[in-house]
This record gives sequence, structure tokens and C-alpha cells, in this order.
Amino acid sequence: MRIIGGKIRNKKLFFTENVKTRPLKDSVRENLFNILNHSNNIDIDIQNSEVLDLYSGTGSFGLECISRGASGVVFVENDIDALASLKKNIKNLNCQNQTVLFAQDVWRFLDLLNLKLYKKKFNIIFLDPPYKDKKFIQVIETIKKKDLCNKNHIILIHREKKSEDSLEKSLNIIEKRIYGRSEIFFGRFF
Repeated sequence: MRIIGGKIRNKKLFFTENVKTRPLKDSVRENLFNILNHSNNIDIDIQNSEVLDLYSGTGSFGLECISRGASGVVFVENDIDALASLKKNIKNLNCQNQTVLFAQDVWRFLDLLNLKLYKKKFNIIFLDPPYKDKKFIQVIETIKKKDLCNKNHIILIHREKKSEDSLEKSLNIIEKRIYGRSEIFFGRFF
């Protein structure tokens, strides 16, 4: 695994090889960023964007955003092995000043926002929940309820293509792509 584009292109990423974490493949990540940059349906400039990377794993999506000029990335991850790799990647890529890491469950992070301990709005939100997790739809609804998105925003969700998720009730799905077992949704709040 490596950074695909931008100022830290080709830098190696460390990742954990446990069964709970599945890294976002380089080819899938490259396609995601091509869509973000070139789709007529998506009007997001990665440069100077604020990014929220939920269920971050080793951080490949958020770190790719940093490489491509994002202002900052907030990572939220609670798996101990993935956290070790994420911390190592942030340090190795010298991105400490552009990242905030919440080493906790996504719901605990959202509770912190309830307490107003952390206040930020995001242009890009990436969710990569475990495939068996169906509560992530409630996470999306909570993000909307808490008004965490800037007016111009995009939400990307990585799921297994066999998942039967009802995202259309929570998001306006702009684009959907399938890569092997992965299905990627691009959406906005109504």
C-alpha cells in the first residue's frame, strides 16, 4: 500500500493484517480520487477541504487527502492494531500538524460532539465501517442531525457489494461504483 498522488506520492503505508481490518486497495483509492476530481456530478475541491475519516483503519483515505492538499483530517478508529498502523503512518508521513486522531469508537466521538468538546464542519466524510455493521446508517443520520457538513460536501461510503443497505433514505446518492467485492457510494444530504 502506498500514497497514490499528491505531494507525498509513492510513500509506503503500513497496515495491519488482521481479519477485522481490510485496507482500501490502491486501485480503488485511485478511482475514488479520480471520481472526486473529475465527475460532473461532484463539485468538491480536495485542496483546503476538511476531512472526516470514520472507521479510519490505517488511514489510507485521509492520508491520501492530506497528500492532495486537504487542510486537515480527523481520524476516528478504535481497533488497537489499526491504530498502531495509523499512528505509524501519520508519523512516517510527517502529517501530525494536519491530523487529529480520536482513538475511540465512532459513537463516542459523536458523543464528544454533543458535549461541544470538538466543533468542526467537513467537506468530505469517508465511512468504511465493518461490513457486518448496519448501525453506520444511524451514524450518517447523526452526522446530518449534528450539522457536521459544510454546505458543499460529499459523503463516501465503502461497503461490500453484497450488503443490502438502504442508503437512499438518508442520502442523495450521486454515484455508485463497484470494484471487485467493494461498493462505493458518493452522496450528499438532501
